[in-house]
Amino acid sequence: MEKRIELERRGKSPAKITELNLDNCKSTAIVGLTEEFEKLEVLSLINVGLTSLKGFPMLPNLRKLELSDNRISGGLNALTCLPKLAYLNLSGNKIKDLETLEPLKDLKSLFNLDLFNCEVSLVENYREKMFALIPSLVYLDGFDKEDNSEEEDGEEEEDGVVEAEDDGVVVEGQEEEDDDVEEEEELDEEELEEEGDDDGEDEEDVPLDALYKEYNPVGDDDYEALEGEVEDDDEEALDDEEDGDVSRGKKRKLEDGED
Repeated sequence: MEKRIELERRGKSPAKITELNLDNCKSTAIVGLTEEFEKLEVLSLINVGLTSLKGFPMLPNLRKLELSDNRISGGLNALTCLPKLAYLNLSGNKIKDLETLEPLKDLKSLFNLDLFNCEVSLVENYREKMFALIPSLVYLDGFDKEDNSEEEDGEEEEDGVVEAEDDGVVVEGQEEEDDDVEEEEELDEEELEEEGDDDGEDEEDVPLDALYKEYNPVGDDDYEALEGEVEDDDEEALDDEEDGDVSRGKKRKLEDGED
């Protein structure tokens, strides 16, 4: 067991270890596990071959202890130095009577105890007697006093959360998200209004009649020049036509004289 502990530490100080797995390391007693593991919270000793818990160290922060599939038949008073122990698995051991379990009543934090496949579970009114023996106990072999399993209780809690949401209970964070969406929409509307105001300032609608009223062709050099050019062109065309008529008239006279 000592070599296994050294291996599981991986060079860390015992005071920094919070979980330790020593399953299948094969030892009949606790060896190498000391009070230096003061922050240890989870310890697993499954199928080690333990016959005694003598010398179990005081571990003030241990919450979960796995001791299943060993050969422990007594000496559970060694566990009374674990003030925060809440979960204890002793299934598959050699515990035969309720008297062997009496030291566990001093574990004020113990609420989950597993004695499955121990001879003591065959005692008459075993469950009623165990709940009476250990007042803090909530689950025995995976079931509470009303024979509800841990899994069922967990499902009921989840269902309650779902029902609460369906009834309109605001989920934490959802209200904040809704407020953010509303603020974004308000900002978008304000931006659109500002853009509309800017467009109105840059481009003013001017009536067409106002444009025509302001336009005065009199005095417009370009317009007068254009108009004068047109008149000159017309006069030249008329002169050409008159010259043509005179020429044609003279020609006819000459032709008549020849005749």
